[in-house]
Amino acid sequence: MTDTTLTLRVNGAERTVTCDPETALLYVLRNDLDLKGARYGCGQGQCGACTVLVDGKPVQSCNVPTAELAGRDIVTIEGLGTPEALHPLQQAFIDEQAAQCGYCITGIVMSAKALLDANPRPTRAEIGAALRDHLCRCGTHARIVRAVERAAAALSAAR
Repeated sequence: MTDTTLTLRVNGAERTVTCDPETALLYVLRNDLDLKGARYGCGQGQCGACTVLVDGKPVQSCNVPTAELAGRDIVTIEGLGTPEALHPLQQAFIDEQAAQCGYCITGIVMSAKALLDANPRPTRAEIGAALRDHLCRCGTHARIVRAVERAAAALSAAR
């Protein structure tokens, strides 16, 4: 295919890219927009390392053509908070030491964000269900669940 110019709305800003419309969003985010938070894991949409939010829903960015996302709201981990003002989820993951190698964590945080946006007080079972498609080999699953619970409490207190 020939390259096409697309306008994407990423982390609240309009961004114009020129790419093959079938190029996976992950590659455009990382290579064209220099957003490295979403990570290449399996390349088949099965591990969750590349998860971003599209219109508030978790999407595996390795598995979706960029052209399908023109004009939609895309949020990456870089769009959640800043080093000076972390999002409560980011702070909770730090406080609970929920990341060991950290490779999968950005995708997990993005799915957790979608969960908390839809359900501000999830049960442990609901947290587990929301994160079941994420593969993490570090063994910090209990810390991850505690981090999501901590973030839910912090967000509820702030409301």
